[in-house]
Amino acid sequence: METSFPHLLRLHATRRPSDAALREKAYGIWQTWNWQQVDQDVRHLAWGLDALGFAPDDNLAIVGDNRPYLYMGFLAAQSLRGVPVPMYQDAIAAEMVFVLQDAHIRYVFAENQEQVDKLLEARALLEADPAAEPGLLAHIVYDDPRGLRHYDQPGLISMAALIALGREQAAARPALLDERLSQIQTEDTSVILYTSGTTGKPKGVCQTHASFIASARGGIEVDGLDSHDNVISYLPAAWVGDHLFSVAQWLVAGFTINCCESTATTAIDLREIGPTYYFAPPRVFEGLLTSVSIRMEDASAAKRWLYRRAMDVARRHGADLLDGKPVPLGARLSYALGSLLVYGPLRNVLGFSRIRVAYTAGAAIGPDLFRFYRSIGINLKQLYGQTETCAYVCIQRNGRVKLHTVGEAAPGIELRIADSGEVLVKGVSVLKGYYQRPDATAEVLDAEGYFHTGDAGVIDSDGHLRIIDRAKDVGRLTGGAIFAPNYIENKLKFFPQIKEAVCFGHERENVCAFVNIDFEAVGNWAERQGLPYSGYVDLASKPQVLDLIADCVRQVNADLAAEEGMAATQIARFLVLHKELDPDDDELTRTRKVRRKFVADKYAVLIDALYGGLGEQFIETQVKFEDGRSGSVSATLPIRDAQRHAA
Repeated sequence: METSFPHLLRLHATRRPSDAALREKAYGIWQTWNWQQVDQDVRHLAWGLDALGFAPDDNLAIVGDNRPYLYMGFLAAQSLRGVPVPMYQDAIAAEMVFVLQDAHIRYVFAENQEQVDKLLEARALLEADPAAEPGLLAHIVYDDPRGLRHYDQPGLISMAALIALGREQAAARPALLDERLSQIQTEDTSVILYTSGTTGKPKGVCQTHASFIASARGGIEVDGLDSHDNVISYLPAAWVGDHLFSVAQWLVAGFTINCCESTATTAIDLREIGPTYYFAPPRVFEGLLTSVSIRMEDASAAKRWLYRRAMDVARRHGADLLDGKPVPLGARLSYALGSLLVYGPLRNVLGFSRIRVAYTAGAAIGPDLFRFYRSIGINLKQLYGQTETCAYVCIQRNGRVKLHTVGEAAPGIELRIADSGEVLVKGVSVLKGYYQRPDATAEVLDAEGYFHTGDAGVIDSDGHLRIIDRAKDVGRLTGGAIFAPNYIENKLKFFPQIKEAVCFGHERENVCAFVNIDFEAVGNWAERQGLPYSGYVDLASKPQVLDLIADCVRQVNADLAAEEGMAATQIARFLVLHKELDPDDDELTRTRKVRRKFVADKYAVLIDALYGGLGEQFIETQVKFEDGRSGSVSATLPIRDAQRHAA
């Protein structure tokens, strides 16, 4: 059994050198690297890094979109017994500084001019800080040379020049890489992935070669993945999910990963490749459903009628058919007709015609959203885990998928529910430790080796784990009812008109909510209604839009009233925020998770207005723009009472 990612690469290059390993779409044309070419480029990059002074245990930052040479950077660093540290490509320079300093980054692989500019700005900030470690960001290697011709700052070098340098180093030190490869241990740190920092500063999670290889093998065995599969790589490389699917499972199974031309072309590239294996967080599936809803609203009356009838059949029988459960013959025939006229074309439009298995993880997915995709024949399943557990510890097996659970323990994983209700995890994928933070490691790893997830959950009689919410977020209303905000928020976000929601209620008499409208979906609706608007702020405050959102809230309350023990958590009052929650304003993490405490503090005046019975509230909010400038947005927000239902 191979001990490391570089060993796995060498294995594929030896056994199947001409098979496609990597593809990238450039200028509308897919370029392909076979395994032998990837292995050769990785070796030259590693030799080039060695020539720059990169040594064992050095960290290599990687920042940019999904690009072949950035993925090869992971393997080049590991080949020298160094450690790759991927960073979020949409982070601003000031945010990058913390990770660059915390991980002692002297070497960086950057995608393009945009990332180089941010890194140079970060280097200037570090050099101006007398407390900063000297020599950080000494070497910046860039992949795309466009716009960088006249840059003459010290330490800048192109990827092509680094490969050329590597060829020279290979001639001078031919035995170097084989020596380093022979020294790699399975328990060496293979990657440092920084947490999203929902509650504070991000922490660097150290994961070993053994952990990620074992996690990758577990998923491959469960779903029967092999070298014939195709995967689209478009999610941030700094996210643990992408590292599992686009690096670990890629190298273990030997399938082909396909890098999109840009984020703007992802939908087109998805249809062109037709992946057999797909992974996305819930927000991506929410966005796809929103685009479908917008298209159907613009369709003819006959098509809308056909879609509604077909989806009624799909909701009743689609998931059961997918799981191989018994379904009456008449329902099977109706579903087959729906598949011919609606579900099949819909899967094709989404790029899911060849999908054998799709996964979602990173946040809880609403049962209604989950049911929609499974009902139209897409084998969507849930993973549950964290950065600290190589992305997953639970996995849903085919034929044993439950809408309200995240599946059974993955291979090599043991689950336990603490007396407090917290989910504890032990096994092959648990982190080695937080980078240079033994204190933080001791807080989450107990004496028995269990990782404390911070999530509240229960295990049912079939061994399936059900996550209630983040343990710290679960509270109680003053009347005693359990309040799980994420559960209610996911119900709201199922509606295409709602992009984000934040609910409040702990130690309160009732539940109130902030809502972000989906500007595209609601804007499309407004145009069909002949409703003029000048921008997000104006649209969000329109009485007609508030009526639209009020109807969504009414339907969510009806669902909650019908569920045992949930009637008391119906939404009593709501408002539509005047701006979208944004990572640049610190309201969301880079993985788009809500920073609840920050949002509650920032918008305290709005919360007071909701619970104070006011009909409207003025607010002025500071915002950050992409170019680093700051400004403000102000508005008087109407507040609505929501229609509630008897239990």
